[in-house]
Amino acid sequence: MSPLPGLPGDFLAALARELPADLLSTDAADLATFGRDWTKVHEPRPSAIALPRSTDEVSRLLRLCSEHRVPVVPSGGRTGLAAGAVAAKGELVVSLERMRKMGPVDVLGATVRVEAGAVTEAVHQHVAPLGLTWPVDFASKGSSQVGGNIATNAGGVKVIRYGLTRQWVLGLTVVTASGAVLDLNGALEKNNTGIDLRQLFIGSEGTLGIITEATLKLTRVPEELNVFLFAVPDLAGVLALFREARMGPFVVMAYEFFTEKCQARLRRHRNVRMPLSAPSDYYVLIEVERGEPEALDAWITSLFERGLVTDGTLAQHSTQAAELWTLREGISESLSATGLPHKNDVSLPIQELEGFCSELESLFEARYPGWEIALFGHIGDGNLHINVMKPDSLTREEFLQRTHEADHAIFSLVKKYRGSISAEHGIGLLKKDYLPYSRSAEELEIMRSIKRVLDPLNIMNPGKIIDV
Repeated sequence: MSPLPGLPGDFLAALARELPADLLSTDAADLATFGRDWTKVHEPRPSAIALPRSTDEVSRLLRLCSEHRVPVVPSGGRTGLAAGAVAAKGELVVSLERMRKMGPVDVLGATVRVEAGAVTEAVHQHVAPLGLTWPVDFASKGSSQVGGNIATNAGGVKVIRYGLTRQWVLGLTVVTASGAVLDLNGALEKNNTGIDLRQLFIGSEGTLGIITEATLKLTRVPEELNVFLFAVPDLAGVLALFREARMGPFVVMAYEFFTEKCQARLRRHRNVRMPLSAPSDYYVLIEVERGEPEALDAWITSLFERGLVTDGTLAQHSTQAAELWTLREGISESLSATGLPHKNDVSLPIQELEGFCSELESLFEARYPGWEIALFGHIGDGNLHINVMKPDSLTREEFLQRTHEADHAIFSLVKKYRGSISAEHGIGLLKKDYLPYSRSAEELEIMRSIKRVLDPLNIMNPGKIIDV
């Protein structure tokens, strides 16, 4: 094997002896594809792409990387928005693309064992014939992979009902920086035998090891769902409607809000029609497990009688329900297709959302007049997506510089309202400098200590989350 830029010759010789000849790719298209995620802020510069087929191959690969001090960037579906899967400094990307096997479903235990490269939507399809689902669900489910979901503790549109990915992972197989293979917790629901090490790796963004397999916890598919779309007068109305939904005659599965600015971008990109006749600045999409029809009708009637909503519609069948969900799930793609968005993903105590958004609006009016802010989010769990669109008057470089400055102001507000700078996208490279807005110096030092124990040579996704 001939030397590759950034990779030591003795490392390549050892790879040739111990691993399959087709493990590495230096194809230009692969380098560009696997070297970055959806952020597209940093130029991808990986030395090569490794595509192992098994936990054993990952183990042997990482052992050699450790011996030869080769830095590694783990790669899943690359749908992240924090530059957590970016290889910008000549790292070796380790993609789980070839590790997509899914085992038989254990119906009695409601679990399934899958490899980390399994695509989220493929897992849903694999278990659906048995009336089960893995309730980790978001717009990128057709591309995101299980390993990446777990490594980022992904959220999504149904966190209000099911919680984060962490709640739906029973067991993990993880390969550490040294090549050691850890089988953590098997398929046990209960295991009170000391520190639960799998929790260290969930949400660690590949900085402590590579997740290669997982035992996923499943739940039943809801039998029938109702999907509503309502127009509300303002953000206070969004929160008032949420209180009513929480007390409604059903179980809330998802509660999403978005603004007219988001819909304007969606119409420009995909020509999607808003099915409501009354114009509004704010919209709410609610998905619920279907309740008693009489109680549901009474609840809807009450909303209109009390002026909590100004317009609304209820999907009459699955096609209409999918069309309503397009109004929400098509937003992120449309923002990127119609401009350059700077994305922030914050979380706040629900009762603080109105005050935060009011101050955020005042902040941009005062410091950045004329900038377009597109807001949407999972209000039911306090998660707000703040999308700042590049004005035509600024170059890309000027915009990135100004948004870096704006982020400090935004995150100062987040701290004031006792929130988090990252609700579900993670930290990666993009949010690393801002982590002290959400974490104390003592917390950060504990994180560094854990990193030093599990990755003493700092070869696992170096530079992400924290510097060591």
